[in-house]
Amino acid sequence: MNLQTYTPRPIPLEDVALPSELEELAELLAKNVHEVWAAGRIREGWRWGPERSDRDKTTPCLIPYEALPASEKAYDRSTAMDTLRLIQKLGYTIRRDPS
Repeated sequence: MNLQTYTPRPIPLEDVALPSELEELAELLAKNVHEVWAAGRIREGWRWGPERSDRDKTTPCLIPYEALPASEKAYDRSTAMDTLRLIQKLGYTIRRDPS
């Protein structure tokens, strides 16, 4: 495989509609995506700062998910929603355990 000519080919998900009952799950996943990202950054030595700086390892996004700007939440939500769509597209069913 020639890595210089790599072309990403994600599975198309435009035809997958998420049922409304998965909206709560999508938000929980989005929050967890942020938590995993933040934990990884902190392990790598990043800390909060008013501006992102790769050199200084600072980012304004090292804050709780609830405090993130809408644009950052949208990025995490998009990742979560696409994950749920892919699960459905691959033929899996997501259901909540009633207990």
